[in-house]
Amino acid sequence: AVYIYFSVNDFRDITKLSEHISAMQSGDYMKVKVPETSVIYGMNKNLNEISDGMQTAVEKRVQSERMKIDLVTNVSHDLKTPLTSIISYIDLLGSEEMSPEAKDYVKILEDKSARLKTIVSDLFDLAKATSGTDVAKDKLDAAILTQQVIGDMGDKIEKYGKDVRTEIKTDSAPVMADGKRMYRVIQNLIDNALKYSLDGTRIYITVSRDKADAVIAVKNISAEEMNFTADEITERFARGDSSRSTEGSGLGLAIAKSFTEANGGQFNVLIDGDMFTAEVRLPINE
Repeated sequence: AVYIYFSVNDFRDITKLSEHISAMQSGDYMKVKVPETSVIYGMNKNLNEISDGMQTAVEKRVQSERMKIDLVTNVSHDLKTPLTSIISYIDLLGSEEMSPEAKDYVKILEDKSARLKTIVSDLFDLAKATSGTDVAKDKLDAAILTQQVIGDMGDKIEKYGKDVRTEIKTDSAPVMADGKRMYRVIQNLIDNALKYSLDGTRIYITVSRDKADAVIAVKNISAEEMNFTADEITERFARGDSSRSTEGSGLGLAIAKSFTEANGGQFNVLIDGDMFTAEVRLPINE
């Protein structure tokens, strides 16, 4: 009877230890108390110490990320006011009488300030996306939204002279998402394809349904050799051209990924030879 009693207690404690390990794997770092006479006391003590260390590391990481987001948000906000003034003065300067050479210099200033404004705006949007704030979900149709973005970007597509093919493979793709944020996601994907696709090739935009997901995909043949991984290209300030000679800021795909994930979706990049595919998946909401 005594043997059975202690065996049952040992089995119960071992089960508790297993549950403690499973909880840690799931991100629960709460301590578990067992009596000093328990067969698992030593192991449980070590696990509690590991839990303390992991929880401290996670808290420091979260605090560090929050500080980074706050820094980017504040710097972006502080840059907007002087940058707006600079752009205004450049506009006034451009209306003045001056030599052709001076006008060329003003045009350069205008182009560079416009690019800087875009980068600052992208930084601000990325900070908001990373923080998960300012996301208001409504029911919308991913197929209709994609067609709207393509229509609105008609002039830009024509300016680049790229052949864009659209294929809507589903009658409807209802999802719960923030329309403004997802509009920006699709816009960024098309922008990326226009900037980095090989001249004379086609860009394919498709909308389909795959099991329980609405899938928006943008495919293009890259003009540059893609000597990067799918994870690397979605990092902040990552660029498809190592020479950084194009006008991109390196934030487009990072923003698209952050906005997609903030809306409960998945953002994937697929690289097959020279074929670059950016894919957005959102759960269907009938």
